[in-house]
Amino acid sequence: MPLPFLTADHASAEARAGHALPFDDRDRWRRPYRPGPWRVGTAALLLLLASYVLVAAVIIAATGEFAGGAACLGGALVVIAVALRLLRTGVWVSAHGLRRVGFLGTRTTRWEKVVAVRTVQQPVRWLALPRTVQGQALILVRRDRAAGALAPLLTTHSADFLGRTEAFDRAADNVEVWAAEFGRG
Repeated sequence: MPLPFLTADHASAEARAGHALPFDDRDRWRRPYRPGPWRVGTAALLLLLASYVLVAAVIIAATGEFAGGAACLGGALVVIAVALRLLRTGVWVSAHGLRRVGFLGTRTTRWEKVVAVRTVQQPVRWLALPRTVQGQALILVRRDRAAGALAPLLTTHSADFLGRTEAFDRAADNVEVWAAEFGRG
């Protein structure tokens, strides 16, 4: 059984071995890193909560309160959708461009519009909260945007890389390799 979430580490090993982009199908959108423990742990807790709500829905429906059971089922489905969307958020790359998947929306930038992808030292948000700390950020410089309006793609203090500086460096390197390969517009 193929495990596509393991391809990020395989890609890092291949990139270090001198192969810039080891993938055969470069048109497929892929995340160049694994989701971090904070993101996976939060999603696991949400799915655990959803399982309890589903059990409650079955118990409520078994007592004859179908409206209450349906409401619990709907709530559980919403919690499951939130957990899956949380796991999906991040940066995705393909030969078409760079895709930033957020919790509520997705933005795609074609490689032709990319001037540079670089790592900078700057204040970054800690776990997407209003508090900022000094850290590293991977930023995308586009042809059609001012430099001051850039939101970081990846940061060292996000849910994917908090406490995992080496993983951030590998992910930033992978995104920079994709940008170097396809950003030659």
